[in-house]
Parts: sequence; structure tokens; C-alpha cells
Amino acid sequence: MAEPGPAVRRKSCPGSVRKRRQALVVCSTVCSPVARKKLSSGGEGPAAEATCINDSEEDMFGDYDSFYGNDSLLAQIDDTEHEHLHDRNKDIKADGELILGNLQSGIYQEKDNFSTSENMVILKADKEDAFEMNKNDLLDSNQEPTESISDDLPSSQLLYFAKLNELSSGSRTSPLSERKRKCKKSSDKIRSPLSFYPDDEHRNRPTDVSSHSNCALFKTDSLKDNLKSAMTGNAKAQTLQVSKTKQLKEAVLSEEICVARKTIESSSVDIGPFYGLPSKVKDLFRQFRGIETLYEWQHDCLMLESLQQRKNLIYSLPTSGGKTLVAEIIILQELLCRRKDVLMILPYVAIVQEKVRGLSSFGIELGFLVEEYAGSKGRFPPIKRRIKRSLYIATIEKGHGLVNSLIETKRIDDLGLVVVDELHMLGEGSRGAMLEITLAKILYSSKNTQIIGMSATLNNVEDLQKFLQAEYYTNNFRPVELKEYVKIGGTVYATDSKTESGFTFSRFLNFKYSSNLQKADPDHIVALVTEVIPKYSCLIFCPTKKNCENVASMVCKYLKKEFRAHREKEKQDLIKHLKNIGNGSICSVLKQTIPYGIAYHHSGLTNDERRSVEEAYSAGVLCLLACTATLAAGVNLPARRVILRAPYVANDFLKKNQYKQMIGRAGRAGIDSAGESILIVQEKDKHLAQRLVNSPLENCYSNLLLELTKGMHSLLLSLVGLKIAVTREEVNTFMCSTLLGVQQHLLSKEKSLSEVIKDGLEHLIEKGLLEGRMSEKNHNSKYTLTITPLGRATYKGSIDLAYCNLLYRELKKGLEGLVLESNLHLLYLTTPYDLTFSCNPDWMIYLRQFGQLSAAEQKVADILGVPESFITKKASGQAVRKNVDSTVANRLYLSFVLYTLLKETNIWSVSEKFNMSRGYVQNLLNSAASFASCVLHFCEELEEFWVYKALLTELTKQLTYCVKTELIPLMEVAGVLEARAKQLYNAGYKTLAHLANANPETLVRVIEHLSRRQARQIVSSAKMLLSEKAEALQEEVEELLKVPTDIPGT
Repeated sequence: MAEPGPAVRRKSCPGSVRKRRQALVVCSTVCSPVARKKLSSGGEGPAAEATCINDSEEDMFGDYDSFYGNDSLLAQIDDTEHEHLHDRNKDIKADGELILGNLQSGIYQEKDNFSTSENMVILKADKEDAFEMNKNDLLDSNQEPTESISDDLPSSQLLYFAKLNELSSGSRTSPLSERKRKCKKSSDKIRSPLSFYPDDEHRNRPTDVSSHSNCALFKTDSLKDNLKSAMTGNAKAQTLQVSKTKQLKEAVLSEEICVARKTIESSSVDIGPFYGLPSKVKDLFRQFRGIETLYEWQHDCLMLESLQQRKNLIYSLPTSGGKTLVAEIIILQELLCRRKDVLMILPYVAIVQEKVRGLSSFGIELGFLVEEYAGSKGRFPPIKRRIKRSLYIATIEKGHGLVNSLIETKRIDDLGLVVVDELHMLGEGSRGAMLEITLAKILYSSKNTQIIGMSATLNNVEDLQKFLQAEYYTNNFRPVELKEYVKIGGTVYATDSKTESGFTFSRFLNFKYSSNLQKADPDHIVALVTEVIPKYSCLIFCPTKKNCENVASMVCKYLKKEFRAHREKEKQDLIKHLKNIGNGSICSVLKQTIPYGIAYHHSGLTNDERRSVEEAYSAGVLCLLACTATLAAGVNLPARRVILRAPYVANDFLKKNQYKQMIGRAGRAGIDSAGESILIVQEKDKHLAQRLVNSPLENCYSNLLLELTKGMHSLLLSLVGLKIAVTREEVNTFMCSTLLGVQQHLLSKEKSLSEVIKDGLEHLIEKGLLEGRMSEKNHNSKYTLTITPLGRATYKGSIDLAYCNLLYRELKKGLEGLVLESNLHLLYLTTPYDLTFSCNPDWMIYLRQFGQLSAAEQKVADILGVPESFITKKASGQAVRKNVDSTVANRLYLSFVLYTLLKETNIWSVSEKFNMSRGYVQNLLNSAASFASCVLHFCEELEEFWVYKALLTELTKQLTYCVKTELIPLMEVAGVLEARAKQLYNAGYKTLAHLANANPETLVRVIEHLSRRQARQIVSSAKMLLSEKAEALQEEVEELLKVPTDIPGT
């Protein structure tokens, strides 16, 4: 790739000794005669030096107040000009070659030093400093990029050299008339702060001195006038903030990306510096992740022929094997080399936010966008970017909506790659059905989109391969050895598949138990944990949330007091932080357990509490977590030892997939030499444990039939709505390409797949979501399916088909008398239907809250059919004769909770007021925000509900953040929750721009409980969000200024 000619710029240099010395040498050797005269005419060294290296507006002219008012300077310039114009040609030629030679050698030296350095030193522009050098990169680099000598020259000298350069090169390439035209424009070219150097072709040619005198004959302005004009302009001009070194680095990075792109597109085995990516990517993995080299299996996987040929791929390795890194490298190849968008589907909101934080820093450095699609966040369809590519990181639900919007707008081919983590979730309920639907649509609609699936727990891979049309790669590699044990009574057994029983004796527990401790801890949990904590970390998986809290409390009661001394100050700071989160309140269990380095982790915690506990555990402040099974599939929190309190999840016996996920957390790469898992089993469950340990992983089956409204029916509706299939024959063809189609001989035994499809389509027609009509084409009658407005609103809003008609009726009824004195009525309409079944109102609280409503708000209850008399009788225990829908009453009660929450913005106080766990209130809030977003999209498709659009847009925002208005801009940043937003706001970081331009080191100093890694991620996420918003506005501007192609009369 041809490199652009080096550019020169005016520069105010920092006062470093190295720079001053370099500039002084340059000025003494290559300065113009005027500059040399000035240097040698007396005065102290520093003053003379400043003349050469500082061209700021304040001191550029040295001791002269005005160059117009000093005749001697202008006379010197005039004399010098005439003297050099009448010199002998050979002297001019010698001077010109000396000057150009020095300048070019400086440029070539810088370019060579930069290009030969394998690990680039990354320089970043800063407001206060010219550059900040990354210390790690400096250690890795043997050479330092050399600043061009022209960077330190004042503009007057650059002008002189530019003039000589232009004149000498012009005569070699232009006829006489062309030279005359160029000479007239010379002053304009010289004043430009960029690009006075010739291109490569001109630079390699000999300098012709004769052109200097010839060009002088046609000059209309003297050199003196040019100098006047240039010096005036330079005195007023602002110093450019762009470093030429940085420009060259960006040019090299751009060239590497271009080369890598060409290599990726070819089938060559030689794929470039870092798997087809610029070497900067390798540096970034070292800088951000501490990754120096890849594991052997990772290299083998990335070099697979199937990946080179862009085939779909499924790969499976044990937990902690490094699967995600391979996916990230493939993602970067797609974004940077093939210039396509990428969708990454993750199972939970917390993991999406963690990944957004982790990859934003890569996006900032490499020039792509990272967009979050989780909860109520995400735009459908996404903004079409003209320059930058986007990485969409989404939950399963949001990923489905995103794919639908891309298919509808005929942009699905913009999606070059889809990566699915935890692919085994295809077999898990309604979410698995939605994941299957998403992947099936991509496979059917786009032949250019590659699919990569990864999991630690896959068994029937053949079915998945056939469904995804994918190659398969597997490896048993684990960076840390995992040793599995089972404890029965006081004996610990090692698992051994070679023996008949599956167990071999390992050891007896060596821990003295008192009678009281034996009663409190019959499973010897205290003995097992004290073998590893506090030096190492430990996780205890418990069947229920209550059991987590009980185990944490029990363990700390019987620990020695020495455990309190371990990192005591940091644990006290954590307690203080949790109190701030709860506005003075803290869970009594956590208050008791944290001083011992112990906490619990389950859905009963608020988002802020959960984040604080996870960060403290990762930092080693907490050494033991009692947790539920959800942590196994959530954020990455590894441990030296994992203990399974019982082989149950709630009341269900543990599945092999769940067991593998839990024990996979044992062993931390780079920290532990080995990881251990211990399953605690009662004697009565011994045979079940043997079967569990020795059994294969469960098969992954389609859930489209088990989850009809969220599965089969939802798929059929969207197929017609997106016009993927509009006849029964087309629908049948599509269904054969799903996982259900692959497994139909196993799953649809009572009815054939075509009969299931026929019943589903008839059901949708009965519900008014589809219509069928006969259409004649080429004398052949076809039964064509079309979607109704209600059906379109349902699939575009991702509304469960079980509730779509009910939602429509309630929204329609709301139009007749929507109470807008407060947002209570709107909150009722956006309260999730599925949560009403688990709600058991406390009727005394219900009555008390009802009594605190205004008359207009009480009218909402009457409109909905829940009168005060009904609530009063329920509260007093009297028999209720009036028929009131319990679902509506329960939903209104949850609306009261949300209404109070938006007013008080304090989960702790609301949970106490309604006698609910704060985790339940948090889940209600998150679900309501997500459902409000769905209802908004539903209303956008129905013209009759236009009034709801503006109202629901604002309400969705309030539910998403549930904080005071001033904190919302900060909470838009991935990973910044309410407690952190308050800290940042109080420290003066009040806007997104403040965060994007913050110094991470300053953040660490002023914000409590913030690590450097977290600070860097917050700043990177803020920069990414700011960049994303700026890009969106730029796209909007370009679209507005775009000239229509169908202007009448043209």
C-alpha cells in the first residue's frame, strides 16, 4: 500500500532536555541564514535556543515587539533573498541538497525505526502532555520512535526550506508555463501546515538548481512578503494537536489492516502478523488482558481449514479452557479485515455488560463500535454505519429482535458473523426455543453470515452440526488440572470412572469437631473451607437462596478470630460501601459475615450489592462465597476449591450439565496449580451421586414444541411477518432446517411436523394474528398467508403470544380514560404479566398503600375493576362476593410497588415497605423496564396507539435507571450502577463527556473502592458510548444533506 507523504506541522514542544538538545543541533546545522544570524548575534544560550524551538504566539518573534516595526529585520531578509537569488548555481544546489538530505534522512530514520519495531509503542494525545507512553510497551520495545527533526523548527525556517524544496522539484516535473502557474500559488502552499514534502517519486529525483532561478523570474511576491504573511498567520494559528509520529503509526496500522484483510480474503496459509490481524491487536491483548501467548489448542483452532474457508464452527472445551479468547480473535478478524458487523449472543444481562466493558477498550483503539443490547437497551433496526463497523453484544431475547429487524430492512448480509456463547442453552426452555429461532432465521436468510457456537457441555453434537451446518472441534485441555472428589460422611473419595463404583478412597477429614459444631455442621463444611481460606478462595454451591445465607452465617460463627485480621480495613470499607448503597441499611447476614471474609451471592441481592460482592471476591477481600447455581453460568468468579453443598438445585436432583458448570469454576489459571471440587452426598443419595459422576452429558433437544407460545407459534408468526415464508409449503421447507426439523423423529411422535405446522397456523389465524387467502398465479391456486397489524405489532414487540390479545384490549381500554395525573396507570400497563402468578399480596399493606393514593389515582383501581371495598374485605379477612380478577388485582399490587419505587428511588425502603426481598423488587424493576420497551415497540406498529409512544419512551427510561434525573447520563455507561454513579457525580463527573475524558488514575484516587482495571473500563465504555452517539448524529447529518436522486426536472 502506498504510504502518504510525511506531513509537517507547527508544534509547541514540551521543555524536555532531550528535545531542546535535538532542536539546538538542528538549528545550528540546517537553519536559514537569517536564523543562523540571529543565533550567533549574541545573547544567552537559553534565549537563542527558545527562538529555535518555541514558535508559540507569545515569543515567536524573540525580542521584536513587531516585525513590521523593525526595519533591520526586514532589510536583512531582503538582502539575504537577493544574495541567494544571485549566487552561483552550484552553491545553491549544494545548499538545497544539504537541507533536503537532512530533512529526508530524519523522516526516513523515523519511519525505519517505527516500522521495524515488532511491538509498537502506543502514543496517545493528551490535553496536558504531548504524549503518554505505556510503561509495559516501553519495556517490550527495543527502539524508540525518533521525532522528525522538522517538528522542532519554527515556521519561518520551514517556509524557507519548503520554498527551496518546491522550486527545485518543480522544474523537473513541469514545463515553463506550469512552473509559472505554480510559482504564483507558492505562498498559499507554503502557509499550509501539512504536507510540504514531495512524494516518493519526487523525493528520489535529483534536485535541479536551474529551476530555482527560472521560477524566480515569474515571482509576483517576494520571499520577504511570503515570510511576513506566513509569520502573521502562524502567530494567530492554533497549535495542531496531531503528532506526526502518531500519524505514521496510524498509517502503519492501516496498512497492516489492509494487508490482513487481503490475506483473510485469500485462502493463503500465511495469515500475517497475528492471525490475520495487525500486531497492535497482540499488544492490546497483552496490555488489557495480560495475555502473552495463546494455548496450543487455541492456535490449532484458529488455524482450522474450516475457519479459513468461513464455514460454521462448533467448538467445545472444559470451563476455563480459554474458549472466549478464540471467539474474540475471530470477531476482530471480521470487524477489521472483512469490515462486517458482528453479533455476539450471551445468556445473561450481567455477562453482556461485563463483555461490553471488556471490549470497549479494544473498540476505542481499533476503531469499531461496541453496542449493548440487553434489558431495555438497543435500537431496532440498528443505525446503519457508513464507516465504522459495529459489534452488537446481546442477550438471547435482544439478539432475536435485532436479527428480525435486519431481515426486515434487508440488511442481514451486513452481519458477517454471529457468535453464540453457551450453545447448550438451545435445550433450555423458552430461551432455548428463541435461540433456535434466531439461528434458524440467520441460516435461512443469509448465506454469507458465519456462525460460531461454543460450550463446555455438549453431547449430541451431531444434531447441532446438522442444524448449524457446522464443523466441530473439541479438546480436553484445561489450563489448571481439576480434581473431583465426593464426600460421604467423614470420608473423601476421588472420582474414578475406571472402577466399578466410580469412587476410590482418598482420605479421612482431619478436623476436631466439638459436639455443638457437629450438630451445627453435620456435613463438615467448616473443615473443608478452613483447609483453603483465607489464603485461597472457595465457593459453596447451595440448593436454595435461604440455604446460602444459613451456610455463610454458620461458617463464620465457628471460624477463629484470626480470620478477622485478614485484610481487615478493606472489609470494613466494603461494609461501609454496602451501607451507602442501602442509604444506611445493610443486610444483617452480610454485616455479620463480611468481617470474616464471607458473603452470600444469589438473586436476593440488588444489582449494586451483587456487583460489590463480586468485585470484593475478585480482589481477594472476600475469600468464601455461598452461592446458588446461577453463579456457575454467570460472571467468571473462579476459586481454588468448589464445594457442592448437596446434589440438588431447589428440589430437583443435579443434572450432569449443571454439575460440570459448577465444578468448572475450580482452579484459576495463572494463580492455582490445581483446582478441587467436592460434592457432599448423604448415604441415601450415594447411588444417585455415582450415576451423576459417571453419566454422560445430557442431550440438547429442541424446545419449539414444549414452548408453543414462545416457540413454535412465535416462529410461525414472524416467518410470515418477515416474508421468509408466506405459504404452507415454504413454512414446511423452513421448519425442516431447524433443530426441531433435525430431531422431528424424536420429538413429534404423536403428530408429524407438517401436522404441527398446520395446527399452529390455524391457531394464529383464529387469534387474529394471521390471515389466509387464495391467490392465483400462472393459473395455479395458492393459499397465501399474510400478517395482520396486531400480528406485526406482536412479533416486533416480542410480546408473548399468550398475552398479546389481553395487552391490546387493555391498551385500547386505556385510550378511553387514561389517568395521567401520575404514571400509575401507565405502570400498570407495563407491569409484566408473567410475574403476577408468583405475587401474593399482603392485603394490609395493599390497603395502606391504596389509602395513600390521590383521588385520581384511586380512580385507576376502579377503572381496572379493583374497588376499594374489595381490598378492604380482603384485608379484614371477610368473604368477597364480588367477582374480581385476581390476576388484575395482583398486577395492580406490583404496580404500586413500581410506583413507590420511582418516587423514592430506593430499593431498600420499598422492599421494607412492601415486606418483599430487595432482590425480588430489583427483579421486578428490571423486568418492568424490559417489558415497557416491548410495549413501546408494540404501540409503534399500531397507529391507534400513537398517544402511548411519547409516554412510554420516557417511562421506559425511568424504569431502566430508576434514579434521580441527573444520574441517568452516567448510568448509560456499561457497568455504572446507581452507587457508582452517585460517587462519580459527587466527585464532579456529571456528564458522559466528563467520564470519557477522565484520567483513570485520578478516578482511582477520588472514587472509593475503584480498582485501576475498573477505572480504565469505565473510561473506555464512556468513550465508546460518546463515539457511538457522535457517529449516530453524523449519520443523521449526512442523511439530511444527501441529495435525492429523484428530483423532478433533473
